[in-house]
Amino acid sequence: TIRPVRRSYYDPSSAPGKGVVWEWENDSGTWTPYDMDVGITIQRAYEKQHPWHPWVDLSAIGFCYVIDFATMGQINRQTQRKRRVRRRLDMVYPLVSGTLPKSQSWPASPGAAAAPPVPACTCPQCLLVMSVKAAAAAGPGTSTLQPRKATPAPPAAPKPPLPTAGPKAPDGVAVVRGSLKPLAAQGGRRQAASTPALSSAEASGSPPGKGPRPSLGTLNRSHLQRLAIAQSRVLIASGVPTVPVKNLTGSSPVNPALAGITGILMSAAGLPVCLTRPPKLVLHPPPVSKSEIQSIPGISHSCRKTTKKQAKKGKTPEEVLKKYLQKVRHPPDEDCTICMERLSAPSGYKGPQPAVKPDLVGKLVKCSHVFHLHCLVAMYNNGNKDGSLQCPTCKTIYGVKTGTQPPGKMEYHIIPHALPGHADCKTIRIIYNIPPGVQGPEHPNPGKSFTARGFPRHCYLPDSEKGRKVLKLLLVAWDRRLIFAIGTSSTTGESDTVIWNEIHHKTEFGSNLTGHGYPDINYLDNVLAELAAQGITEESLAQEKD
Repeated sequence: TIRPVRRSYYDPSSAPGKGVVWEWENDSGTWTPYDMDVGITIQRAYEKQHPWHPWVDLSAIGFCYVIDFATMGQINRQTQRKRRVRRRLDMVYPLVSGTLPKSQSWPASPGAAAAPPVPACTCPQCLLVMSVKAAAAAGPGTSTLQPRKATPAPPAAPKPPLPTAGPKAPDGVAVVRGSLKPLAAQGGRRQAASTPALSSAEASGSPPGKGPRPSLGTLNRSHLQRLAIAQSRVLIASGVPTVPVKNLTGSSPVNPALAGITGILMSAAGLPVCLTRPPKLVLHPPPVSKSEIQSIPGISHSCRKTTKKQAKKGKTPEEVLKKYLQKVRHPPDEDCTICMERLSAPSGYKGPQPAVKPDLVGKLVKCSHVFHLHCLVAMYNNGNKDGSLQCPTCKTIYGVKTGTQPPGKMEYHIIPHALPGHADCKTIRIIYNIPPGVQGPEHPNPGKSFTARGFPRHCYLPDSEKGRKVLKLLLVAWDRRLIFAIGTSSTTGESDTVIWNEIHHKTEFGSNLTGHGYPDINYLDNVLAELAAQGITEESLAQEKD
């Protein structure tokens, strides 16, 4: 097998030029160097680090890691796993003086005669690329994208120069395609008139009175990106629509190629377009040291553990329901909403028969809904048997409702970062951790193992008065085992796994791309309503203290 090889040249001021190599410690305890581009990014951030932010986030170059220079550690933003990193200074690369060597085709034949020059391609795509490269070679402030002239035309009135500055483009503007002229001026143009082409000054090599320009082969990627960003500012300022493209500069050539084709086709149709990267998902805050973590005023401790609570024994279902029911001697002429039989007729429940007569009818004291006693006892026996009852019609809760959440741990503290939409306060971070285990008698499949995916799960609340109120009620829900349950995941379809239990949490710290982040002005009110539906209100806080 024969494969091509290449040499790379780096500026003497860069990390490899200074002999700096960054390495991370792998699982076997040995050190592995970062890729050269990653090492250069880390070194640049290391040299420019701010005393208040001694870290660099590598998500901008496609890696979910944060390098903390204070502790010399690498932190995985998804799993929070930490590895050691180190900076070596003994890997000086050889210096090369003079101009960079010209690119050479591979493989080279030393004795072969020089091939005749191949004429440049004149297709719209190649002309577009060549014009961008030539603009980068001409230096900043030179605009070389011009409409190609199909036929000679008489001189027209001078046109105003294109703007060279404007409002700052959004982060992530990557590629620009299309003419820089307003859309209204291109309505009747043909395809050739809307395709960028090289100007006459570019075609002649170098402008009068100046030396030869650098070879196109020596242009680097940063020059092209700077030109694209400058032209993107002009497009966005003039109202040109932006098209988000996922993984525009990723390792796979598919997405960038599709993005380029999209831009060329829209340009050929006379439609200017600016391709941008979509917003980034920000799940976790920047790294926080232990000294920056604070306890929450008014809440004792910073951790809660739960174990499997046993149902209260000594009372039969009939004795439990007697507290919440009144007997009805003359049932109304309507259906029992549990068995769907008339209340004046015996219960239609066909399962294990409770020790009550099937024709007895009772009314719940709070909501006044009427059911067969036979049906209510059967419903209680099929539930958690924790001494509570929930009306099947209006969901009113009688007693203290508890759930079937597996054993685990809940941590909570304040971190010195603000959530989007809550810039006036810090953030409450909640960390749930539930290990896998074996299902108990209250779970769907007793004796069968269950999984726990995605733990520890990080959730966020604003450290405001209402945010602390929500946290206190979430602690009650945790103690009552109502936050999680065991069932089938709605996202993965996996059964016998730990799932959320109808109390929504915010798991995105700095974005809201999935709907589980901030800003969300209605979230705190919504979660208070969800907690109330589980029987957890401010009255519950007083009950817990008692």
